[in-house]
Amino acid sequence: MAGWDAVQDGTTYGTPTGIWSVVVDGELYVRAWHGTGSRWYQAAVTQHRGRIRVAGHVRKVRFEQADASVGDAVDDAYRTKYAGSLYLPPIIGSGPQAATVPTSPSRG
Repeated sequence: MAGWDAVQDGTTYGTPTGIWSVVVDGELYVRAWHGTGSRWYQAAVTQHRGRIRVAGHVRKVRFEQADASVGDAVDDAYRTKYAGSLYLPPIIGSGPQAATVPTSPSRG
């Protein structure tokens, strides 16, 4: 699990949020646990930017809404990475599926 925070007001970063991540075809995807109504997801898709904290490194990223065509591949990546986890069934449920967000490095 990685740490993420999205820009809440266009200027400042919000509260860091733990997000379950996977890589599909070289692209990093995350899902909001509480679906599209979650504060984190709303900030991410409205402001399109945030930060990722992984292994002690912080990087700025851009958030976009995922193309629906990647849904099955993202689900399969979650099944592989989190096999046996009690959290797997909820994260591949319809709420989090609808809140799938790809990330890309941000230059700003």
